[in-house]
Amino acid sequence: MSDEDEAPVVKKARIFYGSLEEKEKERLRREGISAAARDAVKAGIEAGNINISSGESMEMEERVSERQAEVLAEFERRKRARQITVSTDDVEVKACLRALGEPITLFGEGPAERRERLRNILSVVGPDALKKSKKEDEKAKRTHEYQQTWYHEGPSFLKEARVWLAKYSLPRAVERLDAARAHKEIPESTRTVKQQELHKALRNVNNFCSQIGDDRPISHCQFSPNSKLLVTASWSGLCKLWKVPDCTLVRTLRGHNTNVGAISFHPQATLTLEESDVNMASCAVDGSVKLWSLDRCVLFKISGGSGGLASLWAVSGHNLLFFHIFNRIIIFFGLDAFARVWDLRTGRCIMFLEGHHKEIYSINFSPNGFHVATGSGDNTCKVWDLRQRRCMYTIPAHENLVSSVKFQPNDGHFLLTGAYDNIAKVWTHPGWSPLKTLAGHEGKVMGLDLSPDGQLIATCSYDRTFKLWMSE
Repeated sequence: MSDEDEAPVVKKARIFYGSLEEKEKERLRREGISAAARDAVKAGIEAGNINISSGESMEMEERVSERQAEVLAEFERRKRARQITVSTDDVEVKACLRALGEPITLFGEGPAERRERLRNILSVVGPDALKKSKKEDEKAKRTHEYQQTWYHEGPSFLKEARVWLAKYSLPRAVERLDAARAHKEIPESTRTVKQQELHKALRNVNNFCSQIGDDRPISHCQFSPNSKLLVTASWSGLCKLWKVPDCTLVRTLRGHNTNVGAISFHPQATLTLEESDVNMASCAVDGSVKLWSLDRCVLFKISGGSGGLASLWAVSGHNLLFFHIFNRIIIFFGLDAFARVWDLRTGRCIMFLEGHHKEIYSINFSPNGFHVATGSGDNTCKVWDLRQRRCMYTIPAHENLVSSVKFQPNDGHFLLTGAYDNIAKVWTHPGWSPLKTLAGHEGKVMGLDLSPDGQLIATCSYDRTFKLWMSE
């Protein structure tokens, strides 16, 4: 008989013999003790003898409930976001973000991510926020449209001044435009050759003459309109007239009792004015202004004001001015690092020159009428475009404050800068690359000028000398 044919063994239930009374009594006794303990604990709690604190369990429950509330709020926000319709036009999306006061774009953000960000923002602040912003913009526009300039009748001399400005500035504007059109008609190759020749001549500029001008630092120098005279101003209070290019002293102008900040020729001096007429004006740090002729000394004295004057004569010579003026445009500048451009015809500020980090010490117009250069204590020279109303280029010009800037007086094809690092530099225009460094002074370069005929460059310095530079 094989093993497979054997029948399986059937397990039999165990049979316990004896009485279960003892085990049942023990079970009942244990249950009685537990019930008594529970009753005792309950009585102690009711009597106030036992305090039970939930501890961390309650904090955990609160955190769980807060998390559940956050999850529910997030679900609701996403639900609202799905119901909000956002334009697919990226320009419109940026405009909506700008209206909500949000950045129009983030680093690495594409149009799809930008739309999703706008949708999420609207799901939080609500779609009505964008409508309110648009309504406020429309209201502001309507208010601006309703605003009107109010005019009143001015005095007769104001009318005369504005008529004179128009008669003076408009013909010169026409001349500048005609010259620009004629320059544009010149072939590009011819213009390039002329520019290369000019740059070559500027690279060959060297010191031609050096002259001790005074016992104190020389603060200012300027060529006469006929390029045959040079006038210098000094901290000794003396102004001196020199013949160039041999640098011989013609006359000493005595009258100021303190540092002279600037001296300027009348635009028609040495051209159409007589020597006995007012040919020069000077100003000092005490606020005094003196008018000079070429054959005599002081003709008039003007007192009042404070501080040195940056520029004295208007381009026309019609008025004595304490700022820089070009035809109908006036620029005020100062130690607040800002400059303002004003239109004399309307009396309004048409441009705010903001960008320098320190005070502005010098400013000069280009002959083209729309470029302005400013020199500042932040060691830079900025070139501004009055047409585009912006800074078109910042020249890291020097290692110390820029005290003087000057465009080429005839065509503006190059720019001169002088600074307190004892050097002056020549820069191309356009391009603003350095062409030549005029080194030779042992002190700060406090002023510079270009002769109207374009042959000479003059620099004056804290070392009490002025130098003439000429191309070899």
